[in-house]
Amino acid sequence: MLSQQELAALRAQLEQRLAALQGHAEHRRTATATVELDQTRTGRLSRMDALQGQAMAQATEARAGVEARRIVAALRRLDEGTYGDCLECEEPVAPGRLQANPAVPVCINCARRAEES
Repeated sequence: MLSQQELAALRAQLEQRLAALQGHAEHRRTATATVELDQTRTGRLSRMDALQGQAMAQATEARAGVEARRIVAALRRLDEGTYGDCLECEEPVAPGRLQANPAVPVCINCARRAEES
């Protein structure tokens, strides 16, 4: 079981990461904007580079969205008093696992079972 001090520290980490994700959102939106055909650039390679950059930015945006949703869910579990309990087996998640990733929703055993299936 985590102490109140540990829970407060984990909450602060989650809130800081969520703020960082939200702070970078505008930059990601700009990077994922439609690629315009620019006649002043030379050749197809410039457009291909722009399209590749756009695709990478879209993938980054998708990952950031997933991470933000996991953080919001972890904060909700903190508010409800269920934070630190595995969502699958309801056993406590190891404190070291929560320290490594405060948004992790499952214990290591359930994570391993999910990877194997």
